[in-house]
Amino acid sequence: MTSVTHALGKELGRPGFDAGVDPVLRIHPGTGETVSFETDDAVYAELHDHGDLAALRAPINPVTGPVFVEGAMPGDALAVHVHEIRLGAYGWSQSLPGAGALQHRMPDRVVSRHIPIDAEGVHLTDRHVVPARPMIGCIGTAPAAGTHSTVMPTTALGGNMDLTDVAPGATVYLPVAVEGALLSIGDIHAVMARGESSFVAIEAAGVAVVSIDLVKDAGLRAPRVETAEEWIFVGLGDPVQESIRRGYEDVFDHLVDERGWEAMDAYAVMSAVVHSELGGPTGSENPDPLHPFRAIGAVTLHRLPKSVL
Repeated sequence: MTSVTHALGKELGRPGFDAGVDPVLRIHPGTGETVSFETDDAVYAELHDHGDLAALRAPINPVTGPVFVEGAMPGDALAVHVHEIRLGAYGWSQSLPGAGALQHRMPDRVVSRHIPIDAEGVHLTDRHVVPARPMIGCIGTAPAAGTHSTVMPTTALGGNMDLTDVAPGATVYLPVAVEGALLSIGDIHAVMARGESSFVAIEAAGVAVVSIDLVKDAGLRAPRVETAEEWIFVGLGDPVQESIRRGYEDVFDHLVDERGWEAMDAYAVMSAVVHSELGGPTGSENPDPLHPFRAIGAVTLHRLPKSVL
């Protein structure tokens, strides 16, 4: 178990990334200090008990924080190293009216399932037990103005990306728009398929333990994720083709501008081995207020294997 230097409780959770919220912790990057972010599942428990979106009292997708990172300035990036994610004894699977890819096939009401989690795995049904693969669904920094949603859309500063790769062993690179960055984390999943067809995968209360480094003058225009095997570039845009193009541009610029590759070398390698896919279900543009779970635009992922670098 990873030792924790600073522990942030779930009572510090709130909806939205907002530079107007006072930081709950100030840390110096690059020290190896670890911060644990506890998250809760209150909204799913309420939905399970009452089955009424209109009667919710708990916030949807609260994020714990924010954490002020000393020295972080606009144009920099945070490198958030995910060391561990601790899960509780259960999670939730739910079908919500107006949400998910198959809302037209599911009942027009809340359908909720309590999902046990134990040493055997995650008990999806009486017959299906799968290994836990915990991940962080919502991680981001604060915008220079206004408030960014913790539901949708995903923005250049992060948010509810719902990427399975944001898991122990990964590093998430987040652009900084305000002094101190103001990092917040929430929405832990016990296991989730890429794409999250229902929009509510196996959501679970838990604790994410991270450490933070600072990359000066990074100039990122979207988040990136680094794993042992890959660099993963996030594309954002509307329509999906624009999201794909922007993701490809970032891979290309990384190879040509940051690593000094010849342009055609980069293009040939990208066409051969850089796999692309749809990311999380939250979209890249503000949704219609009348349909808050209907995504506009797309989040795409573009996977550059480290073996070619």
